[in-house]
Order: sequence, then structure tokens, then C-alpha cells
Amino acid sequence: MSKKADQPAAEAPAELLDLEVTEPKEWAAGIPAVYEAFKDLVQETGLLRGLGASLKMNQKGGFDCSSCAWPDPDDDRSSIAEYCENGAKALAEEATTKKLTEEFFAQNAVADLAKLNDYEIGKKGRIAQPVYLPDGATHYQTISWDDAFKKIAAKLNSLASPNEAAFYTSGRTSNEASFMYQLFVREYGTNNMPDCSNMCHESSGTALTEVIGIGKGTVTLNDFYDTDVIIIMGQNPGTNHPRMLSALEKAKKNGAKIIAINPLHEAGLTAFKDPQKVKGFLGISVKLADLYLQVNINGDLALLKAIEKLLLDAEKENPGKVFDQKFIKKDTVGYEELVKHLEKQDVNKLCEAAGVPVEQVQEAAEMLKHKHRIIICWAMGITQHLNGVDTIKEIANLVLLKGSIGKPGAGLCPVRGHSNVQGNRTMLIWEKLKDAEARKLKEVFGFDPPKEKGFDVVETIKAMHAGKLKFFFAMGGNFLSATPDTNYTAEGIRKMDMTVHVSTKLNRSHLVHGKEALILPCYSRSDKDIINGVEQIVSCENSMGVVQESKGVLKPISDRFLSETQIVCRLAKATIGDKSKTDWDLYQSNYDHVRDVIAKVIPGCEDYNKKIRKPGGFYLPNGPRDGKFKTEKYGDKAAFSVTKLPHYKLADDEYMMASIRSHDQFNTTIYGLEDRYRGIHNERRVIFMNEKDIQLAGFKAGDKVDLFNYGDDVERVARLFVIVPYSIPERNTATYYPETNVLVPINSVAEGSNTPVSKRVIIKIKRHTA
Repeated sequence: MSKKADQPAAEAPAELLDLEVTEPKEWAAGIPAVYEAFKDLVQETGLLRGLGASLKMNQKGGFDCSSCAWPDPDDDRSSIAEYCENGAKALAEEATTKKLTEEFFAQNAVADLAKLNDYEIGKKGRIAQPVYLPDGATHYQTISWDDAFKKIAAKLNSLASPNEAAFYTSGRTSNEASFMYQLFVREYGTNNMPDCSNMCHESSGTALTEVIGIGKGTVTLNDFYDTDVIIIMGQNPGTNHPRMLSALEKAKKNGAKIIAINPLHEAGLTAFKDPQKVKGFLGISVKLADLYLQVNINGDLALLKAIEKLLLDAEKENPGKVFDQKFIKKDTVGYEELVKHLEKQDVNKLCEAAGVPVEQVQEAAEMLKHKHRIIICWAMGITQHLNGVDTIKEIANLVLLKGSIGKPGAGLCPVRGHSNVQGNRTMLIWEKLKDAEARKLKEVFGFDPPKEKGFDVVETIKAMHAGKLKFFFAMGGNFLSATPDTNYTAEGIRKMDMTVHVSTKLNRSHLVHGKEALILPCYSRSDKDIINGVEQIVSCENSMGVVQESKGVLKPISDRFLSETQIVCRLAKATIGDKSKTDWDLYQSNYDHVRDVIAKVIPGCEDYNKKIRKPGGFYLPNGPRDGKFKTEKYGDKAAFSVTKLPHYKLADDEYMMASIRSHDQFNTTIYGLEDRYRGIHNERRVIFMNEKDIQLAGFKAGDKVDLFNYGDDVERVARLFVIVPYSIPERNTATYYPETNVLVPINSVAEGSNTPVSKRVIIKIKRHTA
């Protein structure tokens, strides 16, 4: 094991399986979803372990699902199954009885494991003990917890500056672990805290903070049940947030209309068969979208402006009947400037830029004209664009024009992806620390937090290349596979002196590493966490600002796991030692002590231990939800924005590509090789194309192609993809990530948020060459 290791592959192998293509579905869920969920649970966990745990998932007194951040109902949650197919698959992944022991790592070289695809890597099982990869070694080897902490502490203390270290956070991390993690990192001396928000809803937080004063959504789940119109933009709830379908079904039953805006035709926006209801069980679906606008990739801003221009014309004909002029006058600034801008717009040109027929846009405007209880939802299809921040400001414009905020059944709803990604930020996981937060940390803990801004995700990768970073620590996640420009990122990671990952299962980030590498295995959400005979609880914040407890129910399959909070506290103690002003032993002994200090630092978390134990938890303060605004520039007013349309021109052989999830994955975790809603079976290396584009380029369905991007004059290539005709606008294409993250240029980022632009990648498509 002392010989120099081969360089492990940064990408999954370019190998095709046995692709089968069938007709895409026109509805989501139903009995097939129940079957797939049950199958995965039984295969990975056994009948009793998995099904028993599933009955406690998202239930009061149980544990929070580790996948999406969709909220649980406040008062009418199902007593049978308050989870979806992908939630069950997430549980199967973490509750598996398969484990990677010392023998596994001795028998499998890192370079050999890297030759597997991401699905194969993830299915190996839970990591059962801490492991260490020495400099130049080919195999991970078992290490004790104490020795692991000593090695990491020695490396951290050997750095010339704390700013040579970066500490990444995944959305899985609990509030308690997140708070202690940022406390350790800041007492150590850096704000280098890139996190998964940097890659998803950073654009939402940036835009909303500026225009309404809070970087979160303003609605509750109950608002969906009593609204007039729901607009869903750049989001595929059937795959990414399946429990949202139940809320949409209830909204439809209560009379709401739904407008879906998305480049691809998606089953989960079309119809829903609820398997927990008799009609759904019998195969009877509920229609969801009343109007489906298949917008061009990043045509959303033009579409919104077209709708607003049509509404402005209607407002001029009937003043005060279309726009909420009382609200606009009392609670906003910038209305006149926006009106002047809209008056200059040409609806026909806007519709052409959006790729949506004028007649359909007129229908959308008509649906909104006399309605003031409107909810707009969005996700990565909006945020991961060069102008993502501006598009979200335009979403806010529409809501403000209609006065659809601060009242029941109305508001803004950025739908978060990971189950505590919003809670991470609330707990101060951010590369920026506000002055008030710094003062509070000093007041409670007695040290001066660093003031300079740290690195976000893209800045972290660039700092790796520039030699500014020597050490990288990841609290969960799969950093390599989640980030852009895969090979560039891998080169940066390999420059690190040490990489450390806190993880439950093996992933590709463990296989592309620094000179030294460690993997520290932690409890999953469903695992019992018992300290000194006391079962611990943690807490998470969902997409609508509800903080609730999570308590594991399963016996861990290894006695060598630690919780994330314990890992942080023990590492902090080993690193900072007697110089620390923090009682790390106290906080790792019982998480009630952690919540006691959270209550002193985080607004809205006063009396945290009491409130978290109430059934359903508690709502964090949200001024705009209550009709109160406090923006940095405009005081107690919400702000309209004047945004600029992007001007793109494709060469004759160029296409726009959006990277998307299959139905059989959650973020970078691949559950299987089936995307049954889109008719893709036993394969992931596909590219969805418009039928006309396929013919014009001289291709046919089933052709094997290579995909190229030339951003920054660098050739990037993703090899061996199969063409699949699909309902998508011309010159638009879609592929699954992480396989095509290699095509996303590191310098292609959203203005204002620095979020990687993964939803509009310019590609060329060429016949595959071996």
C-alpha cells in the first residue's frame, strides 16, 4: 500500500448500459410510486427495519426526512405515510444494513472504486468506521477517532493562516451541528464556509433580501390550500419535491388554478394520482396545470415582463382593478420607474424571446388579472442562470404589483432542495458574517469572530488552484459531484494537503482527494443518537421557516459512528485546545445545551428547547409574511426593480443545455437508473432534444454523441450520450447531472450571487468518437 496511487477518475466512466425508451408519463405518483418505494426499502433494510422506520418519518416525535425541504402539514398530516417515493428511497439509502468495514477498504483501492459509476459507488453501504488515506497510499485504512482528530488538528494548526482552510456544509446538517460547526470555524479564525446554498438558492436569498428584506419565502403550507392562482416556475415537483403534489391537489380541490412554466414537459406538473386516496389508488388522476407554458431555457424573465406589460395595459383601462394601488402606495418604492420601463416593452418581442406563443401569455395574464391571492414557486430552473437574481426580482415585481404578499393565500415560495439547507443559513453557515451577528457571538462566547468575507463555493475552488487553500473539510455532501467544471474542481482538490469528509456513505468526493484524506462516519437522521443514556433530538428548518425536532428511531449498524455535533466538538477541542473560550465538552454531552446558546444568538429562537418540543415545532419570524418590510436600502418598504433582458445569440451549431435530475436521484445521490416519468430506463447518459433539432442536425433517435462546451476558450467534453427525442423547445436540450457538470464553466456564474450557471450551458453536439 505504500506505492504511489493512480490518479482516481473525477468523472463516472463513459459507458452505456442497456437503454430502453418508452412514452413519457402524463401523471405522477400512483401505485408505481408505492411499489418503487416499498421495493427499495425492503431490499436495503429488510422488511421490519425499513417499514418500521418509514412510519416515523416526518411524523411528530419521529425523524425528519433527509431529502427535500417541503414542509409537513401543521395539522392534517397522514398517520400512514407522510413521505414520498424519493423520501422512502432516501431512508433506504441511510437505513441500509450494508456496511463498509476495514476489510472492504483493504480489498478495494481508491482508484478502482473511482472506476465505478456514481450509482454503484453509492450502493456499497454505510461507512462503518473512520478511515485514513496516507500520502501516496492506494487504500483507505482504519483509524481511531482520537488519532483522526489529532491528525486533522495538527494539519489545521500547521497552516500559515486559518484562511488556508475551507469548511463546506451540506443541507443535511442539523441546526445544532450547523451552529457548533460555524462556532468552531470562527473561533479557529476564518469565514471560509462555502455551503450548498451557494449552488442552489443563493440567487433567491440575494434578490429577496434586497427587495423584501428577508432571503426566505413568505408563505406557509396552509396558504396553498386557500389561494386563487399558483405559478410554478423552473421546478419539477413530481421528482424534486413530490409531497408538494398533495398540496397542489388540495389547492385544486379548493378552486385554485395552476400555471406551470418549464422548458420540459413534466408529468409532475401535469397530473397527480394520490396513492393514499381511493381515486388515486384506482388510477384516477387529478389534473394539475391549467396552463402549461413551455418557455425557452432562461426565457422566464422575458415571459414575466410580457405578463406584467399585459397587466399594466389592463390596469390603465380599469385603474385600481388590476394592481393593488393601496398596497403599492403604502408599502413599496420604485413603482413609477417600473411602469416607465414596462411601457417601453413590446409584448410580441418578449414572447418571442420567451419562446411562448402570445396567445398563451395573454391567457396567463387573464388568469391573473382579477386575482390578488397568488403564490409563485420556483427552484433551480430560475436560480442557476446568469440573470437568476434579476429573474427573482421580476417574480417579486409581479407579486408586489398584485399586492400578493403579507396576506393569506399569497406570497413568494422559493422551494428549497435539501432538508435543512435553509436552517444551515439561519444558524450562520455563510461566508459572510453580519456585524450584529459578530457582536452577538462575541457577547455570548467571548471571542472576536473574523470580519473579512470568506470564500463561497466557486471562490473556494479557485482558491484551491491559486494555492490560497491547503485544507478542505466537508460536513456532508458530495462536493466534487455537486460543483461545476468537474475536472477543474478535481485538480483543485488534488492540490490540498488534506481533505476530510463527514459522511454516511461512500461517494466520489472520497475518491478524488488531497495528499492525505479522512472519512469520518456519522449518524444519519434515522439513527438513534444516545449520549450518557439519553436519546438526543436535533432540529431542522423546512422551506417555509418552520423549525421542528427530529429524533432517530433505528439502532445504528455500527458502534463507531459519532454525531455531527460530537465530531465538531471533539475536533474543536483537539484543534483550539486550552485557548478556546467555548465549553466543547458541555455541548457534546447533551444538545439541549447547544439549543440554550442558539436561543441567545439567533433571533426567533428564544426558549428554543421548549418550542422545539411542541408538536409541529414553531415558525421563525418573517416580517414580509405579516406585511412588514425592512430593507437595507428602502427602510420599511418593499422595492420594485427594473431589470434588463439578457441578449443571447446562439451559433448555428450551438444549443442551450439544462442539467436536471432523473426521477431516481436526489441531488448527487443516485437511487437507481430509472426515470419512468420521462420514459428512460436503465440509463443516465442521455440528452433530451427537440425532434426538429435532431433532424436538422442530421441525427436520429438513439445516435451516440459527445457534448462540448468552449467557455473561457477551454474545451470541455462529456462523452458518449444517447439522443432521446422529447417535448422541449427548439435549440433547448437537457441532460442529467452530475454526469454533465463537467461542461459547466467555473467562471459562468449568476450576477450578484456567484451561483454556478448549470441551467443554461452552451454546448455543441458531435457524433461520438471512441
